Amino acid sequence: MNPVFASLPTTVFETMSALARTHEAVNLGQGFPDDPGPEDVRARAADAVLNGWNQYPPMMGVPELRQAVAAHYARWQGLDLDPAAEVMVTSGATEALAGALLALIAPGDEVVLFQPLYDAYLPLVLRAGGVPRLVRLAPPHWRLDEAALAAAFTPRTRVVLFNNPHNPTGRVFEDDELELLAGFCRRSGAVLVSDEVWEHVVFDGRRHRSVLSLPGMRGQAVKIGSAGKIFGMTGWKVGFVCAAPELMAVLAKAHQFLTFTTPPALQHAVAYGLAKEDRWFEAMRAGLQRSRDRLVSGLGALGLPVLPCAGTYFVNIDLGGDPGVDDEAFCRLLVERHRVAAIPVSAFYAQEPVRHVVRLCFAKTDATLDLALSRLAGWRR
Repeated sequence: MNPVFASLPTTVFETMSALARTHEAVNLGQGFPDDPGPEDVRARAADAVLNGWNQYPPMMGVPELRQAVAAHYARWQGLDLDPAAEVMVTSGATEALAGALLALIAPGDEVVLFQPLYDAYLPLVLRAGGVPRLVRLAPPHWRLDEAALAAAFTPRTRVVLFNNPHNPTGRVFEDDELELLAGFCRRSGAVLVSDEVWEHVVFDGRRHRSVLSLPGMRGQAVKIGSAGKIFGMTGWKVGFVCAAPELMAVLAKAHQFLTFTTPPALQHAVAYGLAKEDRWFEAMRAGLQRSRDRLVSGLGALGLPVLPCAGTYFVNIDLGGDPGVDDEAFCRLLVERHRVAAIPVSAFYAQEPVRHVVRLCFAKTDATLDLALSRLAGWRR
């Protein structure tokens, strides 16, 4: 077997979800909403299945969706994309990431990654033959640090894999940090692959800034988005890749020999959804922000320190004040004795893990959040 995959342990998400089922716990571990997603978008997909084309769509994506992606990013992020040459549809953002890494990395090339990191990143880099160079982010602010970047970049750096807004920390990186990172990429010639799936899930009046808008990065960056995250339907697995034509030509070849294409009915429904009025997207954010604030307020009332959250579905609590209890032990105790499932953030590190931070998902109904808080109150007692 391939040693990259044969040596991987069971993921923490699978472990905690299994424990949640066993103990009939409130599952605030995995990041998916309780809500089924916008009904009009789902109805479009159903109609397209019954009355539309169900054979192979174009490998790059149906023209309607590629045009909708370009128009959406022009409207929300000020990007000028050619839908015919700079937009591609994939079967989810993870396929987009896999294709980008396979397309851009040759064996022995170095890849800069930021930990805590989404669990798919490191295996995909290793499977592509890349050599990881890890930059460690630390609570409570999780900021990019110039010295740490300088230590990670070398003459062999070919790709930088970045995530903004950032899972699991809930961080939205500031302009000065983005420009710092772009400077390192420009000087090294590395391609910046940016996982921006949470781009619409930002709070407190923030607006997402794509790496494609950074000075000098238009031809040196790959932007990845996700309809599943935008519309809260994580099972749909419709992703978008945006890049300059020279990069896209190679990215498309990798995609061609992975999934080749994506269900056409979902593509047509997503095209419709991306054209929804601004007020829908603003209301979606407002609803999630309200849920964030409900959970944060409840955790604060229990005396649990909550780290700042500017985006994503997740808030983190800091166990630093409880000596002798690390995050993994805490999460196991929580699900087994108090029937609330959470995720230890140490699982998102490959080296030198932070062991006192726990991630909770707030993309849930009020009733689910309140039940979790009532059980956490029992733990505090």
